[in-house]
Amino acid sequence: MKLKLNTSLQLRRIAVGIFSLLIILNIAAACELATAVKDATIDDIRTFFKNQKKKVITFVGYSGAEYEDKMELLEKAGRILDEFVASKTIVNIGATPEGIGAVYELAKRKGFITTGIVSTQAKKYNVALSPCVDYVFYVEDDTWGGFLKGSDRLSPTSSAMVENSDVLIGIGGGEVGRDELLAAKRSGKEVRFIPADMNHQKAREKAQKKGLPAPTSFDGAAGEAFKHQ
Repeated sequence: MKLKLNTSLQLRRIAVGIFSLLIILNIAAACELATAVKDATIDDIRTFFKNQKKKVITFVGYSGAEYEDKMELLEKAGRILDEFVASKTIVNIGATPEGIGAVYELAKRKGFITTGIVSTQAKKYNVALSPCVDYVFYVEDDTWGGFLKGSDRLSPTSSAMVENSDVLIGIGGGEVGRDELLAAKRSGKEVRFIPADMNHQKAREKAQKKGLPAPTSFDGAAGEAFKHQ
């Protein structure tokens, strides 16, 4: 029984590796575009989306924490994207390629316009942008997003994300994603949440670096918040 389980896990890892390689090879074909990058105010971003006259779907989830099962992430995101008409919809994420940013490439292959709203902290620390995003808006922000410390008010970046979205899709996610989803739900936006594990190895390594016990849950802050909703 143990041998069968180990073989199954090995085969799944091989399949994930092959799938990831195919995704990487397809990126060049799907993402031959020149990204328009702009430092933007909240009003600038609001005007941009208003002028597009399209439904905006925003995906939130893990970023640097990555996903334990990237293939499952893309399968779930793909099913959601298939519900919408590409010519009438914008796919918005946080501009970077890690974690949930993998959905950008999938969205481009399906014909969607893609946008990214991200804190100027990303520029400050030279964080790479996804090669599959059409428009990127840097928002002046002293934080990476989420609720401002000691309040239930969103930071400028997260405020722009939520305000300009018609539908927010959470697939796992940390504290910033949790705060955005909760704020969107509170404001009456359509919110969907799909549980997903963060990358187990990365989570263990992060805990070890901080001198913390090894994690026993990989649900992420968003998963914990939506567990009983």
